[in-house]
Amino acid sequence: MPRTGSVDRRGVLRLAGGSLAAFGLTAAGCGAGGGSGDGSVTIRYAWWGSDDRAKRINETIALFEEKYPKIKVKTDFQPYLDFWKKFNTQASGGNPPDVFQNAIGFLRKYDEKNVLLDLGAQVEAGHLGMDGFRAGLEKFGEVDGKLLGVPVGSNSMALVIDENVFRKAGITPKPGWTWDDFDAAMVRIRDTQGRAGDSGMYGVMYLYDLYLRQHGKAFFTAKGLGFTEADLKEWWTKAYAGVRSGVYADPRKVAQIRPKSALAAELAGCEFTWDNFAVRYTSEGRSGYGLAPIPTTDGKRTGQYLGSLMLSGSKRTEHPKEVAQFIDFMVHDPEVAKIMGYDRGVPTTTAQYEAFEPTDEVNRDIAAYEDQLVASGVLEEITPHPSGADVAESAFLRLAEELALGKRSVDDAVRQFFSESKTALGR
Repeated sequence: MPRTGSVDRRGVLRLAGGSLAAFGLTAAGCGAGGGSGDGSVTIRYAWWGSDDRAKRINETIALFEEKYPKIKVKTDFQPYLDFWKKFNTQASGGNPPDVFQNAIGFLRKYDEKNVLLDLGAQVEAGHLGMDGFRAGLEKFGEVDGKLLGVPVGSNSMALVIDENVFRKAGITPKPGWTWDDFDAAMVRIRDTQGRAGDSGMYGVMYLYDLYLRQHGKAFFTAKGLGFTEADLKEWWTKAYAGVRSGVYADPRKVAQIRPKSALAAELAGCEFTWDNFAVRYTSEGRSGYGLAPIPTTDGKRTGQYLGSLMLSGSKRTEHPKEVAQFIDFMVHDPEVAKIMGYDRGVPTTTAQYEAFEPTDEVNRDIAAYEDQLVASGVLEEITPHPSGADVAESAFLRLAEELALGKRSVDDAVRQFFSESKTALGR
């Protein structure tokens, strides 16, 4: 959009939101959540993410406060791990934010701790609309009949490839290709392109979940783990062999170049990750990058589902109506989509999906990838994770890396994972 010397009201609000964010403040000021003499209320909104996400979110909040002048929003954002440390402290003290960014791994955990607001009553009251969502995503935040989260952006696992490497190696991944096809491709890349095939899939919990789903299992059930020690031993034995043979990238080198990805650093030819993360490779690397389909066991079933970040409310909020109105605005208003883009995934509602038309090739590829998944009919439902799933996921990632670095044997890593997970999951 061309810029002129004049700035409209929305522009002023956006600039104000960005300036305040730079000083760690918000348009709502510094006070605690509550009400005031003029009938206005303040709600607290917290999320994790980068400075860029913070800037975008502050712009959307400025638009919300323009539409709802009686509702002020005080914001707080942190990096992922710091966010949950602070949130745990707030929740334990009975003072969580009124509304906050959430993920499926935390729904049951905080529901059992009596932290999450069931938004169903607000839907019935007409303050929150749950129509117009894509691909059944309106059900994503439901647990045991309660609406505990509303999705704001969808994503799915994908294989991000260095297109130049795959082309030179003569490899063209197509829907329905198998794990045997994938393994052969990784060997070919190693032998012909002077780098590892993959960055290291052994620690990607959500990829392993898809592999298990292809075999009629899942990483989590509603109550605990959905696989056995023998299953994990098979997965990690193959991973260990792949690292030693050079099919997967050297984990020591991968650790040295973090936070840059092994794919962008040219240590590997591909990497499994969420589709909306594909944007990072273009900014980090020198090659062209694309999205390839997930390998299958039978040539058909990928085990995939659409995941999503969500917005949840606090059960302790004094302003459930305003929280619902805020969430409704953030998932339905077209202007929000134009500001956020695919920062939190592809917009979950049709109105927002149609409002944002990506101009760059990477984001167009992300949208096309998800459209293809929906059209192909391969998508499945995700099981809401049990309480303690976040601890199990952290253990999986840590132990997989220790295994890859040679600090643990496969048997030791498997035993330790099940020991820690059973403690975290309470079963």
